Amino acid sequence: MQGYGASFGIGFVAGLRSMTACAALTVAASRGRTQGGFIPGTPAARGLTAAAAVAEMAGDKMPFAPDRRIPPSFAARLAIGAVGGWALAGHDAAPNAAALAGLAGAVAGTLIGRAARGPDSRTAAGRVRGLAEDAAALGLAALVVSAAERRA
Repeated sequence: MQGYGASFGIGFVAGLRSMTACAALTVAASRGRTQGGFIPGTPAARGLTAAAAVAEMAGDKMPFAPDRRIPPSFAARLAIGAVGGWALAGHDAAPNAAALAGLAGAVAGTLIGRAARGPDSRTAAGRVRGLAEDAAALGLAALVVSAAERRA
């Protein structure tokens, strides 16, 4: 994904599952695919973010799970998308524009994910859609990490 594709993609993942995006970024860092050196790629960081991603996926199916569009949740998704977009900027991409691509991806992922999911995760159909969203987030995260440009 030359240029801005990986940046938009990681933002979209953040909109679907914010902690999955964080986990993907730590994997990308461990493979030398991020810039800036501030995203940890250690085994401990990868384990912690993977555990957080699993917890988020489980918590998302609970009837008391908050809507992803409430201001704190939405803001976190936007921030993760922007930082992730910047970190995965392609060699020929402007880092600030890549951050905006990540931000745009986070907006799209948040709103499209919510629309596809529907309003009620307490029903069996809602849980199935939630599992499908989990699978989509994991698949896209893997694609983004594998397609991000190698940094060194």
